[in-house]
Parts: sequence; C-alpha cells; structure tokens
Amino acid sequence: MRVFVTGASGWIGSAVVPELLGSGHHVVGLARSDASAAALSAAGAEVRRGSLDDLDGLRAGAEKADGVVHLAFKHDFSNYAESGRTERAAIETLGKTLEGSDRPLLFASGVATVASGRVATEEDASRFATPDSPRGGAESLAFEHAERGVRVVGLRFPPTVHGENDHGFVARLVEIAREKGVAGYIGDGANRWPAVHRLDAARAVRLALEKAPAGTAVHAVAEEGIPTRVIAEAIGRGLGVPVTSIAPVDAAEHFGWIGLFYGLDLPTSSALTRERLGWTPTGPGLLDDLRFYTR
Repeated sequence: MRVFVTGASGWIGSAVVPELLGSGHHVVGLARSDASAAALSAAGAEVRRGSLDDLDGLRAGAEKADGVVHLAFKHDFSNYAESGRTERAAIETLGKTLEGSDRPLLFASGVATVASGRVATEEDASRFATPDSPRGGAESLAFEHAERGVRVVGLRFPPTVHGENDHGFVARLVEIAREKGVAGYIGDGANRWPAVHRLDAARAVRLALEKAPAGTAVHAVAEEGIPTRVIAEAIGRGLGVPVTSIAPVDAAEHFGWIGLFYGLDLPTSSALTRERLGWTPTGPGLLDDLRFYTR
C-alpha cells in the first residue's frame, strides 16, 4: 500500500514509518525541513516537502496514496485555537480528497477528548465537536467522512507515549522536578494517566491501517491508568528528590502549561482494540522507562 504520512518525522511518526516499511508498505512522508527530509530518506521513505498549512500539498499527497495516516499537529499551546483551525482544515482537505474511494484515513487524536473520571472505551464518542473546542473538534469532523466512502479510523493516543529520547509530557515533568527540587503531583495524586510505549503505538497504527473498520476508534493504550502520585514517586526515586503534593490552586504556577493536563483522570481501556486488531503491547511500561528520563 502506498501510504501518505503526515508528522512522519515526529515522535510517533518516526516509529510508524519503519513499522510500515517493514511490513511492505511504501511510505511517502510529509517533511517541513531539510533535517526531516533527510531522516525520512535515510529510513527508506519517499519525501514530500510541505506543511499542514499547505492544503494543496496535502490534497496532492492524498490523491496519489492508497491510504493516509495523519499524525501531524501544531502543538502551540500559546495559540491553541489556531492549532485547532489548522487541524480542521487538514482533516477536511484529506477527507474530501478520499471521499467515495473507500481508502483509509487514519488520524491522530487523544484519549483526553473522550472521557474524564471513568474508564473510556473505543465506543465512546469525543466530547468535543465544535470548531472552538480542543483540537478543533477534528475527531467528530473526521468521522463524518466515514459516511462518504472513506475508511476513517481515529487513533487515540494517551498523554504518555514513552520511550528513550522522548521530549513529551513525562520528560517535562522530570524537567520541572529538577528545576523545583521536588517531584510533584496534584492533590492526592489518585488521578490516572494511561500510557503506551512508542513502538507498541506504531504497531497499533500499522494494524489499524490494515484492519480497522470505517468509523472506529483505536486506543493505542498499553497501561489503562497509572496514578500520577506513583509517576511522581518514580521520578523522585530516579532524581533523588523528595515527592510532594501540589494543591490544585497552585498547579498552574508549579507546573506551568502542563498543569492543565496533569490533574486529569484519564483511565482508558484498549480491550476492543486488542480484540479487533490482534494487538498485544510488548514494550516496557512507563515506570520501567522512567530510567531514560531521570538518568
């Protein structure tokens, strides 16, 4: 299958590309920079230069593909509304290009858009559907194309897609612990974060491309929910710093932008994903991987 991949040189995308290539697919990766283009070429992928703002380029990439895996997103928390508008435009462009073809359109989303305070499942619809909601309500928009002859599949990732050289949420929590001299959690730390190893996530994407039915969500989640207090304790042990509770009213000051997310309770099931795709995570868990973050 000729697969057009956006975000191909990103944290998840750079694991998805070799996973697809290793299974015999031909990958065309979208690259914004010379460095990204070089990395994709070195991995064995074809390069298409462009960005999410280049809608004509997205359209052209999708037109020539047997399927699309859309992983790119503008993670600009200083102007998140604009990031949402960009995402909606990209989804609409890719969806319209594939209409009536039954070709797959896989797109990245997050488990935080589904539920909070209870175990979320693949059958749960996104809580956000309007253009001004998180990620521009793009998941709901994307699934509308499933009724127009597109094999739309939502790829819901947990906030912690971990592994060596990660620069995401957990890496930032470790940086804050180093800066503050304490490993913190919010309130009683009972709220749970799901997690998955990066290579397990990549395999889930490949299986979804090959098997997932139209209109379904895939939960790339290996661990249903780890209490944030336990995460903080592991960070504290790794760095040799004390562990402490941060009052919710002080979370923004202590954690900065990540405080908006760190207090969420996001337990997430992947039972249906495992059953439908035959996906079994085999990578190390988050607490095992924390050695990479705290060394």
